[in-house]
Amino acid sequence: MDQQLPRPVTLLRDALLPDGRRVDVSVSAGTVTDVAPARTRTAPADAVLDLDGRLLLTAPAEPHAHLDKALSFDRIQPPLGDLGSAIEAWRDHATTMTVEDIADRARTQALAMLAAGTTAVRSHVDVLSGHGEASLHEATRGARALVQVRRELAGLVDIELVALAGPHVPDEHVEAVLDLGVDLVGGAPHLADDPDADVDRLLAVAARRGLGVDLHADENLDGPVTLDRYARTVRDWPRDRQYSAGHCVRLGTLSPARLDEVIADLVAADLGVIALPITNLYLQGWQHPVATPRGIAPLRALIDAGVRVAAGADNVRDPFNPVGRSDAFETASLLVSAGHLTPDEAWTLVTDGARSVMGLPVAGVAVGARADLVAVAATSLVDAVANAPAERTVIANGRVVAVTEVRRTVAAPLPATPLPAGLVS
Repeated sequence: MDQQLPRPVTLLRDALLPDGRRVDVSVSAGTVTDVAPARTRTAPADAVLDLDGRLLLTAPAEPHAHLDKALSFDRIQPPLGDLGSAIEAWRDHATTMTVEDIADRARTQALAMLAAGTTAVRSHVDVLSGHGEASLHEATRGARALVQVRRELAGLVDIELVALAGPHVPDEHVEAVLDLGVDLVGGAPHLADDPDADVDRLLAVAARRGLGVDLHADENLDGPVTLDRYARTVRDWPRDRQYSAGHCVRLGTLSPARLDEVIADLVAADLGVIALPITNLYLQGWQHPVATPRGIAPLRALIDAGVRVAAGADNVRDPFNPVGRSDAFETASLLVSAGHLTPDEAWTLVTDGARSVMGLPVAGVAVGARADLVAVAATSLVDAVANAPAERTVIANGRVVAVTEVRRTVAAPLPATPLPAGLVS
């Protein structure tokens, strides 16, 4: 594509939809205004994107990222291991970071996600207080970096920020990070000496500030459960903000009766759950060398009960996950193989489900929906999830913001030759 990006478009011509239809999609002011049979609509040539039968999907949203940690694995060289060892490696490295270093990695990561089709990201950002000994200036390094990147990428990627406050972070530092424009209150109460008390502390901060909440919750295969206390506390809170929890792998090891109790609380509070398969599959189960249990939220039980469920990639190439492709198709594929979802369900969790828990407007190929879309060289949604085609065109708010084109050359097979007579049956 020769045109400079971003490029506004008013017509996406000849798109293939997952239901098999070939359509033209009209767009105005970033919103889908018409969906008609293919090649029946016209627009000025410079405002047309001819998809020529490529599969057009709702663009993914990433509901749980760590842009401040991303792409730090090679620099840190941490030992491979569980959650505790990852936290220790990150904490040691964090004392050496600058705002510029964090911003450079975060920007690179956000743009990689955009190129893969993700048009909205919710990123947690550590309140860098260590065990409370850091100054306010030191504690806010990550937040200052991510607020800067959010400003630079405005109009390309919608970025929400969550203040990730560990159990030892003083409220003063949390408040300072929120004062910078961070959007939600977060933390990891299951890591505290008194998990319930830390839930109460973080929710009190959110109540004072009138903010939504997105907690790391119960990121372990045994131990305390904090989700039900969280859900019961926010059940009657204002609905003009979002309440959600990431990880939630402890739910997958509860007895059926106990799981039903927690799920009932989640439904009553309309509290969203964010599954994070790649990082939890990596971090959980190291202490069980035989019949190793796998860490993933119980997706089928949550979906069937009516819980709002999303899924994300979480960490990418940092001490908490040394791999990851910054690609929602990778997350969707893992939801199929590790979470036993259908490809349709998996894609819904990284698109509609993610946008729901993030409080974003509906997107997709429907009149009135936001024109956040990704076109891929695939014949069906199953084909797309299975193969994650590299060739993509990304549309955010009605503008083409990323194009990846691929050229492939494969050697031809040898000409067929008859088998010797003795080998023919």
